[in-house]
Amino acid sequence: MKFQLKIIIGSTRPSRKGPIVADWFLNIVNQHSNFEVEVLDLKEIDLPFMDEPEHPRLQKYTKAHTRKWSETIDSADAFVIVTPEYNFGYPAALKNALDYLSAEWSEKPMGFVSYGGISGGTRAVQELKSPVTALGMMPLPQAVNIPFFAQFINENDVFEASKSIENSANAMLNTLERWTKALKNMRDNA
Repeated sequence: MKFQLKIIIGSTRPSRKGPIVADWFLNIVNQHSNFEVEVLDLKEIDLPFMDEPEHPRLQKYTKAHTRKWSETIDSADAFVIVTPEYNFGYPAALKNALDYLSAEWSEKPMGFVSYGGISGGTRAVQELKSPVTALGMMPLPQAVNIPFFAQFINENDVFEASKSIENSANAMLNTLERWTKALKNMRDNA
């Protein structure tokens, strides 16, 4: 049985490198046969700032974009967020995407691939763990943190990770698979 994994590209900035990092990560994921993957690019999805009149936990959505986002997220078994670090935090578009929904996120694991300067995006991941936990998700302690990420982007705009970064991606995916199986079993038997 394949688990439905959604990779969310969190940055919408015009000069962003998230898609390049996500492409590299997708190649790693494709070596793990138990995941069926969909990449969700928040720039392409283009959710407006929260415009629903009711609290998301009620699921009384009035907008087509919210209903579509709800269906997309609800169909997932697990998530990985690919995010840069902006001013010790994560992008506003990512916070907005999380806040749009509630139950659709619940009881699912969340992994992180972060990139940045010296911290490798670790502060963004730490900031993300609070809202992810509040949504009832399991944020993985294992993560892929890429410091000075630009050094890994070649002249063709392809991300070429070091062996240690690849190892961290595989370790996180192995843990993600175990949590995905456990939480899906829990949801299915609730």
